[in-house]
Amino acid sequence: MTNSYQHQIDIQQDRYGLQVAARLSAGTQDLPHDISERLRASRYQALAKRKIQKMQTASSVVGSGSSASLTYGDEGLSFWSSIASALPLIALAIGLFTISAIQDDDTAREIANVDTALLTDDLPPEAYADPGFLQFVKSGQNLGQ
Repeated sequence: MTNSYQHQIDIQQDRYGLQVAARLSAGTQDLPHDISERLRASRYQALAKRKIQKMQTASSVVGSGSSASLTYGDEGLSFWSSIASALPLIALAIGLFTISAIQDDDTAREIANVDTALLTDDLPPEAYADPGFLQFVKSGQNLGQ
């Protein structure tokens, strides 16, 4: 079985701690009683403050086809963390509705400008539908000359 790099580092740290503890314990027989009591009290304080590793067992195995995964049950999501996880989705929906409304306004404004130009122009609207007029405009000739 292969160990991960972090696991190997943890093992080496544990070994070093055991070696230091063994060397310190070897010299405690020659110490006076008051010093050994202070060391014992310090040892208990250090043990109380040590990092306790929490082992979490899988609550169930979920199989899907040829693969399986472990589930750990409730991941501790509170009411506020579930709301916070939904905020990006809400912001995205609001942004999409805003973009849609702005584009609808721009489209309506462009159509109104075209209608205004057609109604206030000297040419009748039928002239714009005539293919010959389109060719006339492309050729660059002006009506006033």
